[in-house]
Amino acid sequence: MSGLAPSPPDRPVIEVVAALVTGPDGRTLLVRKRGTSLFMNPGGKPEPGESHVTALCRELAEELGLVVAAGDLVRLDTIRTAAANEPGHDLVAHCFTLRLADPRHAAAAEIEEARWVDPADPDVALAPLASDHLLPWLVRGL
Repeated sequence: MSGLAPSPPDRPVIEVVAALVTGPDGRTLLVRKRGTSLFMNPGGKPEPGESHVTALCRELAEELGLVVAAGDLVRLDTIRTAAANEPGHDLVAHCFTLRLADPRHAAAAEIEEARWVDPADPDVALAPLASDHLLPWLVRGL
């Protein structure tokens, strides 16, 4: 299953890694970056030469204090969609699932707020990757 779709050649692309994090109660963890209004899946931009898995483990530790082993991440898909906070840009997100037995986390770095939400009724404004792709997969039962 691939969410990659052709895009106009004049749209700049931002490459990121993202985690579809679920807790023991079926809720999913979303974050809102400082100065923004939309909630999104945790993750970020890989550093030059960094693998997608390594980048996601680093981002989860920096942003949420989650220490995640590479083997805890399960490759889901690569998705192309509209970028949430960069008008006129597309996002190419390398997505992984992560199931946490312990839902404790601590928002840090550029994260203003982190919230566990019901994927069927998130009750927050969502970024396109979350609203159009990742949360619907959870609702359908991945």
